[in-house]
Amino acid sequence: QVQLVESGGGLVQAGGSLRLSCAASGRTFSGYSMGWFRQAPGNEREFVSVISWSGRTTYYADSVKGRFTISRDNAKNTVYLQMNSLKPEDTAVYYCALSSFKTSRLEADFGSWGQGTQVTVSS
Repeated sequence: QVQLVESGGGLVQAGGSLRLSCAASGRTFSGYSMGWFRQAPGNEREFVSVISWSGRTTYYADSVKGRFTISRDNAKNTVYLQMNSLKPEDTAVYYCALSSFKTSRLEADFGSWGQGTQVTVSS
């Protein structure tokens, strides 16, 4: 069983940047796609971004395209989410997840989840 631990969340002003990290342990995550999802208060969890195991294929939600960048370092079993030009509407708990489905954007295709890290963007 893989364990995922997110870090890097915090409070930032609008226009600022944060980089989230998600470290995997228990087994290598090479060969699996990794995704980021987020859940704002009162909302359902939504897809943010996904990266293939090779790192060559990435997808983003329209709401973050051009501002967020997903990347991974398989040697470190870590996936990152660089978030720039943050907006108050980006405020949410951010979760990383692992999927055996290639670059799926469906929450149901992700079998392992981290505990989440809070990102708060003030206006």
